[in-house]
Amino acid sequence: MMNVIGASVSEATLTSHHETRDIVLPNQTDHVPQVAVDIGGSLAKVVYYTPSSPSKGGRLHFKIFETERIDDCIDFIAKLMTSARALAPNINQVLQATGGGAHLFYNLLKRRLPGVVIEKDDEMECLVAGLSFFITEIPYEVFTYNELDTNPIQFEETPKNIYPYMIVNIGSGVSILKVTGPNQFTRISGTSLGGGTLWGLLSLLTDAGSFDDMLAMSKDGDNRNVDLLVGDIYGTDYSKLGLKSSRIASSFGKVFKKGVRQNKSSFEQSDIAKSLLYMVSNNIGQIAYLNAQQHDIKRIYFGGCFIRGHPITMNTLSYAIKFWSNGDMKALFLRHEGHLGATGAFLKHRTLPKSNLSCAFPI
Repeated sequence: MMNVIGASVSEATLTSHHETRDIVLPNQTDHVPQVAVDIGGSLAKVVYYTPSSPSKGGRLHFKIFETERIDDCIDFIAKLMTSARALAPNINQVLQATGGGAHLFYNLLKRRLPGVVIEKDDEMECLVAGLSFFITEIPYEVFTYNELDTNPIQFEETPKNIYPYMIVNIGSGVSILKVTGPNQFTRISGTSLGGGTLWGLLSLLTDAGSFDDMLAMSKDGDNRNVDLLVGDIYGTDYSKLGLKSSRIASSFGKVFKKGVRQNKSSFEQSDIAKSLLYMVSNNIGQIAYLNAQQHDIKRIYFGGCFIRGHPITMNTLSYAIKFWSNGDMKALFLRHEGHLGATGAFLKHRTLPKSNLSCAFPI
């Protein structure tokens, strides 16, 4: 039984910007026999628990591997199982697996993890369960983002009634779910234009060796060197339609020149990275808004490893939702956005007790 009373996000210093913070569970006493993995098309996300010693309590940890290096991920899980077996040799060990890779790599997991029970869990059920856990049980988890504010990150209090809401899960592709109650959800939309799109195109067009490299590269870019803006067409704002001169009219619209064979070396890689990040994020934001409008939903949660706490990504998604809804809808982000599915799978092994946790925020 996972005891979430008093749960909090660790504020310990991180070793890297994209590292995901632990969840501290100070009142957990029972042994935890499960590890969870969510294996997507691009990334595999692992959630596991370690007890504190010698006192009670412990931590939930979060780790990411590239799916093409699945053997490294399985090696890591095997080491976790070996360590846990030393603490409780007579308890069955379980791997709660979700995502497409739970099926694709099932036989490999069975072969590489002898003696471990492999449980396959539905991907969307785990996604919703994980999000519900973070929304309702973890304070200082959900936030809004606006780069124009003195403090861009503003944490959200848990609403008295969290339903209905929409979750836009941005992985390799994008799935959009409408959630109307506990374990009550419908997949209402999606798009193939997701993190895999950005990763794939930037792999072709830049020298970045990882997704994090691509995000870092975009920070120094100027998309105006490759994107065609409203101001490039009108010379000023298009006030009648509420379009500022800085609004992107055509992503990569400045690249094409009639009769000229362009080469990617003619453009700065950082400019290309920023343009593509804007292109993918803006489109996801608009698709999210259209679905929220159709279903009369005001709260839109964005999850998935695409975001990575990246300011440009969050601000673009926030701006898109605010712009299209005239400020009527909110883009909401999570500090553990990439591990919703894996956390949901982890919790599938045990039923959560009802918590008395208050999520009020100090001023």
